[in-house]
Amino acid sequence: MDQIRIVGGTPLKGTITISGAKNAALPLLTAAILSDEVLELTNIPELADIKCMLELLEQHGIQATRNLEQKKVLLHAQSIANTTAPYDIVRKMRASILVLGPLLARCGEARVSLPGGCSIGTRPVDIHLQGLEEMGAEIELKEGYIHAKAPKGLKGATITMRVVSVTATENLMMAATLADGTTKLVNAAREPEIVDLANCLRAMGASIEGDGTDTITIHGVTKLHHAQHRVVADRIETGTFAIAAAITGGELYLKDTSIELLPSFISVLQKTGVIVEPTSDGFWVKASGHPITGVDVMTEPYPGFATDLQAQMMALMTVCQGASLITETIFENRFMHVPELCRMGANITVHGSSALVRGVSQLRGAPVMATDLRASVSLVLAGLAAEGETWVNRVYHLDRGYEHIEDKLRHCGAHIERVKEAIAA
Repeated sequence: MDQIRIVGGTPLKGTITISGAKNAALPLLTAAILSDEVLELTNIPELADIKCMLELLEQHGIQATRNLEQKKVLLHAQSIANTTAPYDIVRKMRASILVLGPLLARCGEARVSLPGGCSIGTRPVDIHLQGLEEMGAEIELKEGYIHAKAPKGLKGATITMRVVSVTATENLMMAATLADGTTKLVNAAREPEIVDLANCLRAMGASIEGDGTDTITIHGVTKLHHAQHRVVADRIETGTFAIAAAITGGELYLKDTSIELLPSFISVLQKTGVIVEPTSDGFWVKASGHPITGVDVMTEPYPGFATDLQAQMMALMTVCQGASLITETIFENRFMHVPELCRMGANITVHGSSALVRGVSQLRGAPVMATDLRASVSLVLAGLAAEGETWVNRVYHLDRGYEHIEDKLRHCGAHIERVKEAIAA
């Protein structure tokens, strides 16, 4: 199994081009199910999760032609060969649930394996199912599968989601595009990835209003058509590399992205003393030359501070001046990176859903183990700042969400490499 070896202590300097957003690309890929014409997506990142989603779509009978060099995928769902999303694929990636709404809308039926739990929390799918039932679907859970039917088609409805859910908003929005009548999603997610999906669906002929707010209205149409769409920049990758500049005392230009994707994060980052200078196609992140100031952080649905940047911000706070209180309100079990950071000399105490981080003058390299995608990159960030060698194990988590991360960091001066079967010191 691959490991990442890092020798820390070098300030990062250079330019990093931000990839397309994984969390936008995954629902966009499933949107191809809604039309029998070609959907062309560009700025698709080269990630394990993307490969897994394409595998799932192909077994549904969708033709997928991928050009890695051009970061482009052509999807043609001329016909759907089967409406079952099997356990062997769904278990690898929870985002597979996103085929449920499109399959049900187009084919009138879907059989999708229950995703089950994961290392950062259960993330139940009941919000998806309740919404589809309100649109007239008949749903039964048996033998580990969601069996959904809408033999007379889906009907427009007003759906109030009990909690904000990004994937439920995406699933229901896609299903509603082909429903009979108007659907209103209340307490909808507002993330940039939601807006990106809505923009693509509109390009395909859908009628959608209110995306980016907590109420989205979809007027159903009878057919969607060919479209071209460019995937929005990955705001989580953007924030991660911004922290990389700050934690190493460096200076990075983040290209093909925007601070507007990360309003709360940018505000918090500036409070730590980091300098942020926007440009027309990205922004500069520069260490001020002074110690990082500790700040309190609470994760919230967008436009609040993203839970997917919590672990990275905690890594930065381990070397802050003073202390920081980080509170996680979105997922349970999302502090599993804490013991690993402590192995590197961090001073962190967890109290329920909050972690008190007392800054230390220097982290020390150590062998550590990744437990999930964002936890894994927080250990990479800590390793970049630490004295000596850090070995990060289970780096397959990184490959799910960060495109060529070692290459991007190495081009900016980091001493980082991927090695096979290495023995951690």
